[in-house]
Amino acid sequence: MEALDAAAAASAERNLADILAACVADGASVAYQAPLSPETARGFWRKISGDVAMGNRLLLVAWLDGRMAGTAQLNLAMAENQPHRAVVEMLLVHPGYRRRGVGRALMRRAEQAARGIGRSLLTLDTRAGDAAERLYRSLGWVEAGRIPAFARNADGTFGDQLFFYRSL
Repeated sequence: MEALDAAAAASAERNLADILAACVADGASVAYQAPLSPETARGFWRKISGDVAMGNRLLLVAWLDGRMAGTAQLNLAMAENQPHRAVVEMLLVHPGYRRRGVGRALMRRAEQAARGIGRSLLTLDTRAGDAAERLYRSLGWVEAGRIPAFARNADGTFGDQLFFYRSL
């Protein structure tokens, strides 16, 4: 498990894009619809690398069996009156590495990193009914609300989005 600086994030762009594309192809609700082009996936990670370089984002990656297995982000670019807060975004675990503790380890590391930089409140959102919902609840995250028909699912239906918080 490591936090990538901007140069390392740029070097890992292909691996990160592969994880994003695999998760989208597997039905993840992470802002994109399948099929996700390699160019779009790489473009997303280029933007993230820029945010890391500016100090607005922390990019975490997890390794398993010598391969990048998952990633998560801490969005640190909060409003001036919210310096105590960060948002966990894009928890992605490659489908081939799921159910092996990667997501849980990434979440624990994100919480630890947030504490280390003085953040005391984390928020996140996820599609209702996804495995991530169960993970967040098991880690002590508290549901703050639900928005119905928030985002389109791969099958064309609309799914509810849950919002969670965790005080550190």
